[in-house]
Amino acid sequence: MESIVSTLACLLFLLSSLISYILLTKLKREAEKCAKLPPGSMGWPFIGETLQIYSQDPNVFFATKQKRYGEIFKTHILGCPCVMLASPEAAKFVLATHAHFFKPTYPKSKEKIIGPSALFFHQADYHARLRKLVQSSLSPERIKKLIPDIEAIAISALESCAVGQVINTFKEMKKFSFDVGILSIFGHLDDSYREKLKQNYLIVDKGYNSFPSNIPGTAYHKALLARKRLSQIVSEIICERKEKRLLEKDLLGCLLNSRDEKGRTLTEDQIADNIIGVLFAAQDTTASVLTWILKYLHDNPKLLEAVKAEQKVVHESNNGGQRALTWAQTKNMRCTYRFILESMRMASIISFTFREAVCDVEYKGFLIPKGWQVMPLFRNIHHNSEFFSEPQKVDPSRFEVR
Repeated sequence: MESIVSTLACLLFLLSSLISYILLTKLKREAEKCAKLPPGSMGWPFIGETLQIYSQDPNVFFATKQKRYGEIFKTHILGCPCVMLASPEAAKFVLATHAHFFKPTYPKSKEKIIGPSALFFHQADYHARLRKLVQSSLSPERIKKLIPDIEAIAISALESCAVGQVINTFKEMKKFSFDVGILSIFGHLDDSYREKLKQNYLIVDKGYNSFPSNIPGTAYHKALLARKRLSQIVSEIICERKEKRLLEKDLLGCLLNSRDEKGRTLTEDQIADNIIGVLFAAQDTTASVLTWILKYLHDNPKLLEAVKAEQKVVHESNNGGQRALTWAQTKNMRCTYRFILESMRMASIISFTFREAVCDVEYKGFLIPKGWQVMPLFRNIHHNSEFFSEPQKVDPSRFEVR
């Protein structure tokens, strides 16, 4: 009797084990069927495909991958497993409609330079609050009032370039965009403050992409010290505004007057971090776009003449520059505006951006694992013939249709 019971027990155990195995295998297959990793190569252990991306044009690297694997593919670069996305819908998924599943990622060395309270390093309510404040300070109503001042800065920048002298266009555009940035952030700032901000900002800018070493004398260490001085200068400007009870509507004014739902104001460190963050985000990108616009104008004489003709009409309507440029006139520069859009598409100065998945995310049947980097490839989108015919050709007329 005992032997029969033992045999039955063994049979039941084997049967239950077999059923469990079959069920688990089925569940695993269904899970894999529901969401699997995108196609692609992870390259060599540890280094992934980092060497490949640095040994060739990164744009060629990504374009080749897209051609082979499609608009969603995986790779391993810069020490991180990544999912690359090369379609407008995917970019919108990551950056807009499902942005809460992803967070911006920056190296700690960059965070130290800009400041940990800058909106780029945050999510949720704090990020949304700061973003609204920045947007409100750069609203059309605000910019309308700045047009004459921006025009004056542009004229001054052109006049400072000596005739017959070779200049570095990008450096000159950086000076110009810095001055416009200071105007947008602080309004009409005292010259002494502007000069101190510029001197220290140049040191920070120089050390931003340097090797992050705290050894005295290195570019990075100098940048950290200059960053502290920038905070002190911003604190002095804040103190002066409070003493004079100035209620400006520039970015600094928006940050100073902001209160959250509990009535709390931003600290001076938070204000300084976000001011320097906005200046950093705007300056290099704006200067790069301006430089490429000039390059494409130079390379396309017919388009240059068309833009010049449009600007000449505006200049003459203002009595040869005796009257200041107006917002309405800038909105009427259709040829110039289309050329700017086409230059931005062609240059695609921000080729991609980094986001990190904060949880497992499924997109179009593919799994994006938690902790993986997600990179929308803007340049691939802007140079895709499905969206822009003859993508390598400078053709502003493509923007005549929305």
